[in-house]
Amino acid sequence: MNLSRGARALLRLWLVLGLAVIYVPLLIVLVNSLNAGRTFAWPPEGFTLDWWARAWGNQGARAALWTSVQAALGATAVALTLGTMTAFAVHRYKFFGQRPLSLAVVLPIALPGIVTGIALNTAFRTTLEPIGIGFGLMTVIIGHATFCIVVVYNNVIARLRRVSRSLEEASMDLGADTFQTFRYVTFPAIRSALLAGALLAFALSFDEIIVTTFTAGAGVQTLPIWIYTNLARPNQAPIVNVVAVFVIVLSVIPIWLAQRLSSDGASPTAHTR
Repeated sequence: MNLSRGARALLRLWLVLGLAVIYVPLLIVLVNSLNAGRTFAWPPEGFTLDWWARAWGNQGARAALWTSVQAALGATAVALTLGTMTAFAVHRYKFFGQRPLSLAVVLPIALPGIVTGIALNTAFRTTLEPIGIGFGLMTVIIGHATFCIVVVYNNVIARLRRVSRSLEEASMDLGADTFQTFRYVTFPAIRSALLAGALLAFALSFDEIIVTTFTAGAGVQTLPIWIYTNLARPNQAPIVNVVAVFVIVLSVIPIWLAQRLSSDGASPTAHTR
């Protein structure tokens, strides 16, 4: 498509404005984490690394970090198991309700978080509490897994559609059983998709706050909830900025790695050598 010089300049301008809206606020958070003052006042009064040292020594923030890591790892494990199994079922077999099942798996990522949170809260109160299981880390993991499954499912089924079934058929013709074929042919072909899905699931779970609010128990506080709780406390403002930067970094790195893995252009046959 040929565009005039003016049209190209306008597109570049809109691109810069769009990126600025997204990334300038993040840059401000980073600058505020180095601000020598205790408030969000602008411009900064000076620059210091003292808040970073205090944030590292904050027991509440460290406990919340560990809770977030536990919840994200648990949700990722559940998502990897169920998402992969569902992707194989939908891609490899024809059965009644195949399309509705695929829609049901993907739908949670499109629903508003508050709707999912309320639904899960009601479900847990009516099913788990009567048998003596209260709200806690387990309910947070289950809640996060509902939308983490989507990214694993999408990555795996997209990769399965790229992998030729002839490779598996050739493996079995040469005497390999089902598990050997999966180990030496299928798994190497989908390995990067599984890792990309796991990284995305971890990132989604790690910075989730809405669903967590409705599914966490009284003694469970993840890092995003800790940030929200301490945001209104004036003395905690600089430490909150530091923790927010930490959350941004821990969210961006898995997403960047997942993007690199998902854009891997290697042919499926290259994984079987």
